[in-house]
Amino acid sequence: QVQLVESGGGLVQAGGSLRLSCAASGRTTRTYAMGWFRQAPGREREFVARIIWSAGITDYTDSVKGRFTISKDNAKKMVYLQMSSLKPEDTAVYYCGADLGDGKYRYWGQGTQVTVSS
Repeated sequence: QVQLVESGGGLVQAGGSLRLSCAASGRTTRTYAMGWFRQAPGREREFVARIIWSAGITDYTDSVKGRFTISKDNAKKMVYLQMSSLKPEDTAVYYCGADLGDGKYRYWGQGTQVTVSS
């Protein structure tokens, strides 16, 4: 089992920045990748970014490239999402997920709300 806890959400004006954090605990040694996803009201949960735990390789959805940066701290078992130049369409609940190597994100945090005002 892997437990994930997100933090750092809030209300910010368009053009502003926020940094989300995800703390991982439990059986994290098998973690292959950690990802950030988001879900806006009335929409499906969508992929935002991921980082391959061992190699540090990152991947982003097109709409956030150049604005968001995912990073990790192995020792602290933390994953971060630095979000800049935020837009109202970035408003959503952001979730941290863990992929233990089968390509599926089976473990999720409770989510943190990000609201961007225009």
